[in-house]
Amino acid sequence: MIVKGILKKGAYYDSVSLMIVSKELNKLDGVVDSSVVMGTQENRAILNAAGLMVSDFDKSNDTDLLISIKAISEEAISNAFAKVDQLLKDIRNKHDETGNVKAHSLDQAVKQLSGANLSLISIAGKYAAREAMKALQQGLHVMLFSDNVSISEEIELKQFAQSKGLMVMGPDCGTAIINGIPLAFANVVQKGNIGIVAASGTGLQEVSSLISNEGAGISQAIGTGGRDVKKEVGGIMFIEAMKALALDEETKIIVLISKPPHEEVLQKISDEINKIKKPVIAILIGGNPKPLRDAGAIPAHNLEEAAIYAASLAKGIEVEKALNKIELRDIEILAQSEKLAKNCSGKYIRGLFNGGTLCDEAQLILKDTIGYVHSNAPLNPDYQLKNLWKSEENTILDMGEDEFTSGRPHPMIDFSLRNKRIIEEAENKEVAIILLDVVLGYGSHLDPASELVPVIRKALEISPKLLFICSVTGTNQDPQNRIEIIQKLQKAGAIVMPSNVAASKLVGTIAKLIR
Repeated sequence: MIVKGILKKGAYYDSVSLMIVSKELNKLDGVVDSSVVMGTQENRAILNAAGLMVSDFDKSNDTDLLISIKAISEEAISNAFAKVDQLLKDIRNKHDETGNVKAHSLDQAVKQLSGANLSLISIAGKYAAREAMKALQQGLHVMLFSDNVSISEEIELKQFAQSKGLMVMGPDCGTAIINGIPLAFANVVQKGNIGIVAASGTGLQEVSSLISNEGAGISQAIGTGGRDVKKEVGGIMFIEAMKALALDEETKIIVLISKPPHEEVLQKISDEINKIKKPVIAILIGGNPKPLRDAGAIPAHNLEEAAIYAASLAKGIEVEKALNKIELRDIEILAQSEKLAKNCSGKYIRGLFNGGTLCDEAQLILKDTIGYVHSNAPLNPDYQLKNLWKSEENTILDMGEDEFTSGRPHPMIDFSLRNKRIIEEAENKEVAIILLDVVLGYGSHLDPASELVPVIRKALEISPKLLFICSVTGTNQDPQNRIEIIQKLQKAGAIVMPSNVAASKLVGTIAKLIR
């Protein structure tokens, strides 16, 4: 086997384009693996773990292009490098076939689209804050998809926006639904009277999708970025979004979603809840529900429960009746787990998550059955993974964290890292269960089954008794169509549960039985 690499100084390409190039290379005869990425420290670590690192890459920086190819012969390597040059040239020369004139700056875009009042910014983090400030100065609300923006820049942007009566969703805001329009990673949900404020992208997606699947709908869904509820930022945009929904005539019910805020921020949120006359449902994943209850909100234990509370209120159904269905399902999970546990040959769980909030929720549910688990984002710091690329005992990974995404597409777009990890975990005979989330919607991979089905089948060939348990976040109206994805995953051998909560409960119950 041969591994060779080329470093191109100052050759910047966006991560999605590079993902496409790498996929085309992997189709070539004789190519075993390849990676075409920008030279960030995180990407060099990924290359090293994949056996694709070469010494020339040691001196690379964020604006350098790294091309690494593993092949069976020198001829295959040469052909692949020639193909790379052609693919990169095609990307550079690609023209807009719609006939529309491309805007090359924010000023041009504002002139071309008069009346616009929102700017969605998705560029390298080091440049994102500057462009966001330009947008605010133009009187535009901002959705800042970019991550790796400093917290001082975030505070400056949000304080400026607040002074101008504008919203800044983000940085690292992956999801919003504004006036019925899904933005970034968002799902196609029914229109309704439930408004959401979320410091969590996949939390927002899970709750909005479950609400829609329950027959209710969304008025507005406002993301804030996860750091908004930290002490330094102070919940500026979370509270502004609450105020906006409180005044919105179409919103009759408000749902708040967040990881536990700082105590000072939680007090501000509680004070704001006290002022709102509409029903407020709140889920602080892993947080103390008492301050919310004292403020007059309905606290939920998990994302699914929050969605059921909201949908029940919207449809005029007694919440207790809806929750009874969940209790009956949990009884069924217990019976199902006892059957599945009998055929398990390993003893450990490997959770590979695209959504950070879903990863946290899974860890919380597992804590109640088997205790804390190892992670790159653990609930208990004592369970921090020593090596990101090597699982320990029961391990749940958040593959949307910066160490996996810096200079690469989000794992909801690019499945390559997770697919490789699935095979690695399947080769470990001590692994009994692989737990996955599959998140649909705009921005996500248009055909996740085409990525997951082959890798699930390959993993089951390696380890026939391995259990794949997953949930699918989305709706049947999404571009991917939820029911079709579920059917394909089930046909491949996966057990698909109706929510992340249900999948995590099933995994935890089985794991407790096989320990």
